[in-house]
Amino acid sequence: MTPLNPIRKVPAPAGYGAGDVLVVFGEVFGRGYVNGLIDAAEKAGMTVLYGTVGRRDAEGNLRPLTDAELAEKGHGPIINVPLEAGFDKEKGSDGLTLSDRLNALGKDWENGSLDMAAIEETRQKGEARFKASVAAFMAALKPHLPEGANVLFAHTMAGGIPASKRVLSVSNRVFKGTGARFQSSETYWNSPIGRACEISFEEVTARTLKHLVEGSAELRAEIEAKGGRVNYVAYGYHGTECLIDGSYQWQTYAPYLQGFAKMKLEDLAAEARATGVNVSVYNAPEILTNSSGVFVGVELPLYRLLNALDHEAESAPLSATVKANCAAKLTDGEAALARVQEILDTYHADPATQYMRVFENWPQHNTQEQMDIMLGSSAELRAMHKDSDDLMTSYLSQLVFTACGHIMLHQSWTADSAAYWMGHDVVSKTLGVTGLPG
Repeated sequence: MTPLNPIRKVPAPAGYGAGDVLVVFGEVFGRGYVNGLIDAAEKAGMTVLYGTVGRRDAEGNLRPLTDAELAEKGHGPIINVPLEAGFDKEKGSDGLTLSDRLNALGKDWENGSLDMAAIEETRQKGEARFKASVAAFMAALKPHLPEGANVLFAHTMAGGIPASKRVLSVSNRVFKGTGARFQSSETYWNSPIGRACEISFEEVTARTLKHLVEGSAELRAEIEAKGGRVNYVAYGYHGTECLIDGSYQWQTYAPYLQGFAKMKLEDLAAEARATGVNVSVYNAPEILTNSSGVFVGVELPLYRLLNALDHEAESAPLSATVKANCAAKLTDGEAALARVQEILDTYHADPATQYMRVFENWPQHNTQEQMDIMLGSSAELRAMHKDSDDLMTSYLSQLVFTACGHIMLHQSWTADSAAYWMGHDVVSKTLGVTGLPG
């Protein structure tokens, strides 16, 4: 496992500027982590080029975006080469996809079996398709890069849950089940479904970084030969340090089953860095996004950002504004902020959650007691809001991804490690430098 390597100071300004390019390797959906990096790049005067995962037609064939779909994205330019990762839609020689195989497991999924040789066949087909797409993407990207430009590639691909009703049904219990509906993530992970998910997660979350680095090697050499730099950043998650009982302590969400693939992502970054490529994984704090919504309770540490904003000298002047903005979202206003802290204190002190604060054991599986208090705390905090669609955590998430984007952009210029952690301390310090997002 990669040793914990937190960024403690706001990075010095990078050498990026007008004429340089940020390439988003993946597709932007809504507001999330990568938007902070895009904002920071545009603030530095860089040009942003976007990718897409493409779409599937009625017959299941992967295609580029149509003109109408390109217009709907509302940004550009887009390198319109489908970068869909994974292999759950690839058909094996028997005509079945991974999704078909998983759906066929039925209710006795724990004791079922899967044809792993057939799954490997489709994995290889998906990998070959993706590598060909990366080559086409680089060829289409090249004309958009100015002579002598510095280029920053942002790897944004994550996830990899197979499209399967059976997987969705069981996963809902793993991530949201309490009481009689509790489902052990360890049992799930050691089942045929878990084995298939492990392969799929690694393919999407981790190996796509390897394909990006290798697939851009020729272009990277050309850019560097003309005096430009080529750097790579990737988004990771590996727990976060937040302020608990007056000190910064590492903690994590559980069960984060994608964590095994996130560790592989760090390993692949280290392998690339060993060959002289400047690639780093940035492990970001928990935020609330459309994609993280399935992980109910992942947002709990985010409330702790209020403590860090108070604690850090750089951000202390902003703290009152942030608290006021948060209080405005609560039914009982400012008075309810104290109750928010009480819930978090109880949650982090509960014996059932202590194992989630042992870095060496990451990623941890769930327990029934842990899920009960985590999901219960999440529900109580959500119920304190005036509007369930306008949460404190949505606002705090924007602060986090804004700060993380600034950190990643500027740290990438002089990065010397395969993996970094961005905790609430450096997030708060960075907001003190950049100011709150408008």
